[in-house]
Amino acid sequence: MDFQLSDLERHWHDSAVDFARTRLSDDVRDRDERREFWREGWDRCAEFGILGLPVPADYGGRGLDLSTTIAAMEGLGYACPDGGLLFAVNACLWTVVLPILRFGTVEQRRRFLPPLCEGRTIGANAASETGAGSDVFSMKTSATRGADGWVLNGRKTWCTAATVADLFVLFAATDPERRALGVSAFLVPADTPGLRVLREVPKMGTRTAPMGEVELVDCRLPADALLGREHRGAEVFQAALEWERGGILSPALGTMRRQLERCVEHARKREQFGQPIGKFQAVSHKIVDMSIRLETARLMVRKYAWKKDRGEDAATEASMAKVHVADTFIANSLAAVQVFGASGYAVETGLERDLRDSVGATIYSGTSEVQRNILARRLGL
Repeated sequence: MDFQLSDLERHWHDSAVDFARTRLSDDVRDRDERREFWREGWDRCAEFGILGLPVPADYGGRGLDLSTTIAAMEGLGYACPDGGLLFAVNACLWTVVLPILRFGTVEQRRRFLPPLCEGRTIGANAASETGAGSDVFSMKTSATRGADGWVLNGRKTWCTAATVADLFVLFAATDPERRALGVSAFLVPADTPGLRVLREVPKMGTRTAPMGEVELVDCRLPADALLGREHRGAEVFQAALEWERGGILSPALGTMRRQLERCVEHARKREQFGQPIGKFQAVSHKIVDMSIRLETARLMVRKYAWKKDRGEDAATEASMAKVHVADTFIANSLAAVQVFGASGYAVETGLERDLRDSVGATIYSGTSEVQRNILARRLGL
């Protein structure tokens, strides 16, 4: 494994930084307070190509590998202050775009991938339910065969981008008694009769990425709405979760690098008791720990992507990266607030928003506790 970015990875990382500085630098503070999704920012990301980086050109993408995609996402996180927008972009890429690319038929790929890559379609994943979060395969949403397709009934929650989505990758029980072996995945356009977004769910962080609840009442789908094989939705779900666990926090690497640089600059310039605060070990050691955590987090994410690009099993690396980067993101965000003191606690610096955004990292894509359970099983415990 080469610890340096390749020329292609460096190009996309640096291009993403330049793009975000010039096209995604709008003041996010007001949007965050209003909990407002920035559709124009989404369209700009699509124009840049970020929504289809790992998708082959035949389906409207750029055909890049996972390592390059993650390098670009880190660049976006470094220069774009809108963590909610980047979270929604990543959720769509890892849990909608890539599952269609891997499990979809040629017809499904041709129909759905180009508009997703071009930003004309926003995708959302609908798996969780109020009684089936970490225990996702206890879901009550059902899909039964109708005369000419499927009929879905149930309710989904915690769906990122639900209120603005045009397409859902949705999971339902086709044989409830078999739990994981009786779940299937479906492609459900948002305008399908019988599907209704009930409400937006207010949340602590990533406020510019709307989260919602979806209800299905006799929602009728054609037979070709099935994504993958019948009763094999668990395979689709697990693959999507692995991509998401390994990649969704890649923008956080850029955010943490931005935090670190701001803290170093602040500690050099801010004086107390006749000297820069960076001369106090309580401050300098805190910043050093931020640097160490960032370095280890980046290595773990890059190792995951490196193994995936080589076609190797990377489930362990995905879970390890998810746990470590989530913990690191929270620790570094809190440290940045503390280094800046009162100004870090104030809204105007944006550091308190980073901290709020970071907390969700231990919950979405499988909680940190679930990841540790997975890792324990893989250790034979």
